[in-house]
Amino acid sequence: MIYWRPLVQTDLSRPSGAVPLAGGPLWFSQVERLERGRAPEVVPAAEAGTALDALAAPRADFAGLAMDRPRIMGILNVTPDSFSDGGRFLAPQAALAQARAMAEGAEILDIGGESTRPGAQTVAVPDEIARTAPVIAALRAGGVTAKISIDTRKAPVAKAALHAGADIVNDVAALTFDPALGPLVAETQAPVVLMHHLGTPETMQADPRYDDVLLDVYDWLAESVARAERQGIPRNRIAVDPGIGFGKTLAHNLALIRGLSLFHGLGCPVLLGASRKRFIGTLGGAEVAEARMPGSVAVALAGAAQGAQILRVHDVAETRQALRLWQAINGSRT
Repeated sequence: MIYWRPLVQTDLSRPSGAVPLAGGPLWFSQVERLERGRAPEVVPAAEAGTALDALAAPRADFAGLAMDRPRIMGILNVTPDSFSDGGRFLAPQAALAQARAMAEGAEILDIGGESTRPGAQTVAVPDEIARTAPVIAALRAGGVTAKISIDTRKAPVAKAALHAGADIVNDVAALTFDPALGPLVAETQAPVVLMHHLGTPETMQADPRYDDVLLDVYDWLAESVARAERQGIPRNRIAVDPGIGFGKTLAHNLALIRGLSLFHGLGCPVLLGASRKRFIGTLGGAEVAEARMPGSVAVALAGAAQGAQILRVHDVAETRQALRLWQAINGSRT
């Protein structure tokens, strides 16, 4: 199989005949031809043939948001044990205050009641519902209009969240943990994020290995999208996430971020969620997760430069400011 990775450029000096990346302001005129067992080769974009259709076509709106520029998804963990902010927003009033603050700069609020950090244990369904659904309902009752995603692997949790006012299901297990979640997403017509993972949170960092991490993750996500389609979920309601830190070493994470534009070939919006993760601390010399904001912003901008349509972050205001400057410098929309 041949894979085509766009070599993405900004729109400032866009030449005649350049190909738009996913219908947005970025473009490419060359692609990297990738094939297992062969060295990568840079060739003109036209050599990708029909694969250009998926790479260039505008993405459908996702939960009513146009995918023609990067959108910020703010992370709100209402858990006692998340790796970065565990326990800080477990109290309902603290969660509501944080959500309202993030809604000033984030188009999506991602609310999760189960930590999926390495080594985390599964949370009982009633506990996860009790942590998330009331917060979502209170946000809607309080007039918060930002899109809300429920970060869960479980159908009952997603059902309660959607009933409370959530718009999106964000599943780190890509519909493989709970067989009832795919049919629920299909029935409710909710947009869904499918994330690559290796193993479970309990085991995923136990010596993860790949033949070629970029191509292996691409193939896994391609099958996940196809499986979702077989369950009645159309591709235009699916976003994909390569799962930074979920069964990956530092080298794996860097390879995925460098090669992120490959995933546009799936024809879905691409979500990048690397905020405050351990590899940022390792490379940036920040042992404490809360000290990883500058590195997280750097990675978010690297994702935007490769056309990521959704950036999942803890530090919403800082990422929004950096993104506005990056867009202004590169002549993109803010």
